[in-house]
Amino acid sequence: MKKYLIQNNPFVVPTDDGKIIKEHFGVASDGNTQISIAHMTARPGWSEPFQTPEFDEYTFIIKGKKQFIIENETIVLKAGQSIKIEKNTRVQYSNPFTEPCEYIAICTPAFSVDKVNRENK
Repeated sequence: MKKYLIQNNPFVVPTDDGKIIKEHFGVASDGNTQISIAHMTARPGWSEPFQTPEFDEYTFIIKGKKQFIIENETIVLKAGQSIKIEKNTRVQYSNPFTEPCEYIAICTPAFSVDKVNRENK
């Protein structure tokens, strides 16, 4: 029995905001509830509503910049930087810049819609 899994076909999460989400490991792709790993691209002008997730989220910026509003503090990360946001922290993610932002997001436990707790826009 193999003790590894190569992911060649990540689950592409359907979105209506122009963001591209390719989940390599997690609930949607392989049923893993402990961790999710996704490669994302956020178009210029993209934003999500505030949320208070029930999971830790680690983000590594590959290209561009991404804005985080974390409990009323605005933080902008650029390529090569990373951040950990602890679970139960109110946060808003966005890309108010003129170029796309490409990044990796890792959530523990795994991302799930019922644990993200998005606020109404």
